[in-house]
Amino acid sequence: MLPGFGDVDVMYYQSNQLAIPRGHPPPTQLPAEFHNYVGIHEIINSHLPGYVYLKLRYLLTYCPEDEKYNYVEYDEEAYISNRKLGGRDHGPALQTVYTDPLLSLDSVKCERCLSWPPQAADWPTRHRNYDWPDTATVDRVVSNGCDVVRIAHRLCRQHERMGKRQWRLSFSRAEIVLINSWMPVQQIVYHMLRVFMKAKKVTVSDDKTGTKILSNYHIKTLMLWACEMKSRSWWTDDLNLIRTCVELLRTLAVWLSEARCQHYFIHDCNLLDHVDNSLSASPLIVVGEFMSTTETSLCDWFINRYIRQCAQLCPQHIARLFDDVTTSTRLQNTLAAVLTGD
Repeated sequence: MLPGFGDVDVMYYQSNQLAIPRGHPPPTQLPAEFHNYVGIHEIINSHLPGYVYLKLRYLLTYCPEDEKYNYVEYDEEAYISNRKLGGRDHGPALQTVYTDPLLSLDSVKCERCLSWPPQAADWPTRHRNYDWPDTATVDRVVSNGCDVVRIAHRLCRQHERMGKRQWRLSFSRAEIVLINSWMPVQQIVYHMLRVFMKAKKVTVSDDKTGTKILSNYHIKTLMLWACEMKSRSWWTDDLNLIRTCVELLRTLAVWLSEARCQHYFIHDCNLLDHVDNSLSASPLIVVGEFMSTTETSLCDWFINRYIRQCAQLCPQHIARLFDDVTTSTRLQNTLAAVLTGD
């Protein structure tokens, strides 16, 4: 009932630019939304998995007579800058704040890549014990390709050359398809974890750089791995949302203590490679908080910080029911009233 987001992300790309993996031939056919003249940028791996460079390689020109694109190759290969042309720096996005203080729009410029990237080549075929995602979903994900967004790795952002030229592979299209294939219980758990992390402000910052150690993307990655590695019965048998959240928080605590969070699509990419637990106390504090979270404490938190807020959205006679929830029966009756609006 409560939104788990604070902004709206809109990714957009230009119809006269396209990225292709290194070594791939320039395409002769493109979707209808592309321009008659398209600059082709080749994706070059950097020394960091998931981060790449873009180099101008070809110019495509559409020939109506042949109904295909012809190409010319550039003699000089120029790296494409990731610099932003105005707006407030908000990761790879340009942020626009609306008059509504609860909502802002993050416009993320990217380059479209119609091919599934070689960096994630093993994802479609890796062994999955519980058949999630299924073959049809995997095929749909791969057919959507990926995008490249203009942001350097946080360890490279101050570097004179890499900070201006590094881009990051984005799997947002794939993630949307996968999340839409989740069971309702998985979507609810994801929402609960996001709300908990946001409200508890455990997306802590590194002591030295001030950048976030944990973000919503780590929660998404945690859920993607859990959906693949856990059986359907783990999610549905003896259903207990609080118990599920506690177990997943403890998994996240282990990842953070080991400074290891494997990217869901790129096997050799560590999303916590910037964390050094020997130099910063912040990650260990969060680890302790996650490990000490019990079913009772998390249940109390959701009742008081989530369900009680939901009640405030209901008519006043329902909101007043929360004045006395000292017994399980009264609490159940109050929850039923919140859910039904009666």
